Amino acid sequence: MLAAADATDWVAIGDPVLLRERAEALALDIEVAVTAPGQPHPGPRVGRLAVWPVDMKARCIPGVLDPANADYVLATLDLAVTQCLAGNAAAMVTAPLHKGVICDGGHDGFTGHTEYLRDACGVEEVVMMLATDHALHGRVEAASDTLPTPLRVALATTHLPLREVADALSQASLERVLRILAQDLTRYFAVKAPRIAVCGLNPHAGEGGHLGREEIEVISPTLERLRAEGFCLDGPLPADTLFTPRHLAGVDAVLAMYHDQGLPVLKYSGFGQAANITLGLPLARTSVDHGTALDLAGTGQASPQSLAVAISLAEQMGALAQAG
Repeated sequence: MLAAADATDWVAIGDPVLLRERAEALALDIEVAVTAPGQPHPGPRVGRLAVWPVDMKARCIPGVLDPANADYVLATLDLAVTQCLAGNAAAMVTAPLHKGVICDGGHDGFTGHTEYLRDACGVEEVVMMLATDHALHGRVEAASDTLPTPLRVALATTHLPLREVADALSQASLERVLRILAQDLTRYFAVKAPRIAVCGLNPHAGEGGHLGREEIEVISPTLERLRAEGFCLDGPLPADTLFTPRHLAGVDAVLAMYHDQGLPVLKYSGFGQAANITLGLPLARTSVDHGTALDLAGTGQASPQSLAVAISLAEQMGALAQAG
């Protein structure tokens, strides 16, 4: 867990003993400087890691899940949220967590960072969006012969079983998602008039109702209503052809109806070079585009590239939010 006191000054949130042990095990020459919110910050320096401490509940073994530390993981999130909301941090970056071990640790029903942060911040709706590193600014202006690297994909629903997706879609929820997406593309990416391409839910976007009626009864009426207000929305479009250079040219973001409709394309386009973003929060939050990779824990072989993208993006989002 990281939080930014400003656009360049980062602090880790976690157990200082754990961080020192990991640095020693990986032969990293790092000074772990313990501080606390509101105290003078040691400031950025190569080889020094400022830490707001949260004690683990049980000793951590690399790559081994322990439900006893579920509360510890959530405590780091809670501290980051409270400090962002208090103005002591401009943004937060989260590391991957294992949802199953959080549930096993007594938090049954936990579905992920996105929903947890929504509830912690007391907002009704948030939007999960992933962006490749080249998509931090601007849009894809021209088609090419290959899938453009810059890509932002947001989700109308997040961590749901596939059989529940259709029932979770409504005109009201889709409208809220599109309003948040358009608002935060302006807020965090400085896109003044966002153009959003919207996937249909069903194959071929429902084929005129022959392959499902969600496009007719839910998606199209919502898009028409928002277009009347001035929103720039394309769709509903068949997802199997939307993710092509011709359809993505000039688009600021794609809205997919469910998790595995849009994210496989983005991760194929730039896995390890993208970041996860939660839109609709009263704070800037990013994360990596991958999971826990327990088999790599403690080996020194895990790639830091997505974390670097998440940090860079959080710096941008925090700076733009403060400026706005």
